[in-house]
Amino acid sequence: MTKRLEGKVAIVTGSGQGIGRGIAVYLAREGAKVITNNRKPGSGTMEKYKKGDIPDEDYKQMLELAGDAGSTAELINMEGGEATPFYGDVSDWATAEKMVNLALDTYGSIDIIVNNAAGMGSGSVLSTDEAKWDLLANVREKGAFNLMHFAVPYMIKKGYGRIVNTSSEAWTGLPDNIGYSASTAGIVGLTWAAGKELWNYGITVNAFCPQGASPAHAVEYNAMVRNVKNITGKEPDPNVLKVVEENHGDPVGIGPVIAFLCTEQGSYISGSVFSIYASGVVKLYSNPTFISEISKKGELWTIDELEVAFREQLLGKDYVAPASVRLW
Repeated sequence: MTKRLEGKVAIVTGSGQGIGRGIAVYLAREGAKVITNNRKPGSGTMEKYKKGDIPDEDYKQMLELAGDAGSTAELINMEGGEATPFYGDVSDWATAEKMVNLALDTYGSIDIIVNNAAGMGSGSVLSTDEAKWDLLANVREKGAFNLMHFAVPYMIKKGYGRIVNTSSEAWTGLPDNIGYSASTAGIVGLTWAAGKELWNYGITVNAFCPQGASPAHAVEYNAMVRNVKNITGKEPDPNVLKVVEENHGDPVGIGPVIAFLCTEQGSYISGSVFSIYASGVVKLYSNPTFISEISKKGELWTIDELEVAFREQLLGKDYVAPASVRLW
């Protein structure tokens, strides 16, 4: 390891297992001191999913990947790094402040935040209830904002900060994942806004969409694949599924890219959205921009005029509704 993050202090939320654990372990290997985090001791995934409610194969896979902040910190310390676990729900305002204070009191700084904590759960417009919607929105979006709010003042004083927010490719819209898609899209908006706001302070803010092994993925992804036909009326494309499964390997494979974004050398990268796979694939999303425009000044459009202008000018005759494009 190059120890590019020697002397830096990182908080990685949701790092008891899965993606967060892989990132926390790799940052520590690069020299960062790490505050690991999940809501409480023990795997929340094991509480959420009962053995009798899911297929045996899914349960076994989930069990192999489960853990908590303590087990992640123990692994880091056993490897010769430095880590301290913190149990608490980052979507709670006071708890987020306590986590930042723990980093400052224990290691004297806060340089890196990886906002990885997230609620998991699939569901359509019809099947998603208020409780699931709130879970998905609060843990990911509010949790990320809370931690940024309390950490950024210290980063501004130092003139250095690296914030990496975990989104998902679902932010572009994934059927049967209405709440999850909305919360991950919210993270992208938060990243764009904060990146612009904090650029002049030497603080970068980026987002990434990971693919890697995790306990919740073992359950939710497998369930989603089984439900795709019910939602779309089509069987999942086996070639697409094969690639997705290959990309969901050991999440430590995501760590090098996150670590690079947190280095001095990554200071020129901010407000960007990436996909990062455990298999080593890294993709960059384009930034949104207008692609066409129509206008009429002096009086209101008529519906007849808009019908023609949309088809011939704004959208074009070759327009295909994005909602109609097959995802699987």
